[in-house]
Amino acid sequence: MKQRKVIIIGAAGRDFHNFNTFYRDNPAYNVAAFTAAQIPDIAGRKYPASLAGSLYPQGIPIHDQKDLEKLIKELDADECVFAYSDVPYHFVMELGARVNAAGADFTLFGHKNTMLKSTKPVIAVGAIRTGCGKSQTSRRIAEALMARNLKVIAIRHPMPYGDLEAQKVQRFAAIEDLAKHNCTIEEMEEYEPHIARGNVIYAGVDYEAILRAAENDPNGCDVILWDGGNNDFSFYKPDLMVTVVDPHRPGHELSYYPGEVTLRLADVVVINKIDSADFDNIQTVRDNIEKVNPKALVIDAASTISVDKPEAIRGKKVLVVEDGPTLTHGEMKIGAGIVAAKRFGAAEIIDPRPYAVGKLAETYRIYPGIGKLLPAMGYGEQQMKDLAETINRADCDSVVIATPIDLQRVIKINKPCTRVEYSLQEIGNPNMDDVIDNFLKK
Repeated sequence: MKQRKVIIIGAAGRDFHNFNTFYRDNPAYNVAAFTAAQIPDIAGRKYPASLAGSLYPQGIPIHDQKDLEKLIKELDADECVFAYSDVPYHFVMELGARVNAAGADFTLFGHKNTMLKSTKPVIAVGAIRTGCGKSQTSRRIAEALMARNLKVIAIRHPMPYGDLEAQKVQRFAAIEDLAKHNCTIEEMEEYEPHIARGNVIYAGVDYEAILRAAENDPNGCDVILWDGGNNDFSFYKPDLMVTVVDPHRPGHELSYYPGEVTLRLADVVVINKIDSADFDNIQTVRDNIEKVNPKALVIDAASTISVDKPEAIRGKKVLVVEDGPTLTHGEMKIGAGIVAAKRFGAAEIIDPRPYAVGKLAETYRIYPGIGKLLPAMGYGEQQMKDLAETINRADCDSVVIATPIDLQRVIKINKPCTRVEYSLQEIGNPNMDDVIDNFLKK
């Protein structure tokens, strides 16, 4: 048979995993290129030969997705595999039309070829969109398991923004490990809360190698907790699948890829943010769960908010800083910081746009729908510098930091700050303790 020439359309995550699990040692295919989107500064690099395997001694180039049609023609590609997440259905099929018009097949992978089997029980947490509250749900599950004297190893969906070879398998057990692995703000936001709660977290590029390392962690391992990213489905075959939905974005659970996949796969669905959402929107989400996954157990939950210095908000002119991906491809107009600013009596929430510089200004150009918020973009050193300068230029009395880490630890801010923390609180029954107890009985 003729070897099929493939381009994998990705964003430095699912694309690499699909390659590693299906294509790496498969002589029937030649992966000629990756393309990159969503994440800055990925295009122009190579997937290194040390990770790509013996069939790819030169590694595999990574190009910008905007050049897709040109690549299909130049490489004479037979097939393009779509492999990233948190995108609307019309976007996926528009891309499919571009690929088909250029002469190639358009493919979406299911989980059969990409889910790895663990020797340990696996709980997977996913969501129908970025910013639903997946991370706080993962933390709640980890705390419930640890309260039952179980050793939890969390594994995070990939964020390989640096040296891919060095990031093959990463283990984080102490705050110092964040600096050791040269973590970006985006990575710290996901890893640090797990470390602070006393459980080890792994991440990286090669998720087979990561899984085996986690199963044999020197601290011991009773349960693997998959902490998913964007709205992707799990890289590991779960024994329990928990999906978080967001009534602030009703209908997205049935219109974003692959969020609906995570909803249909769920054993448990958490309707988060009930405390701040409109009743009709909550009901829309509830009806949609019933429509596509009536067997799922549904948990109602609030995203509870606390601030360490409410006096920095009340009566003050504030700048609100939120998690970057939630505001960009997550398309959220409000987050915990805005809720806290309003709840604790801010006199004014300023628009950061007039003060944005460098890559932050570019972010607003790419995502013009961002509300009166500053996304804590920190994919690299330059973005972190631009974030600090933007905050320090802003005309405000104080800064409301609603990111999972304290930004003051990684950048210097010349104004008073208050941190917003948020956690999952179930409302009534069933609750997460019921879910975990039933899981452990099985």
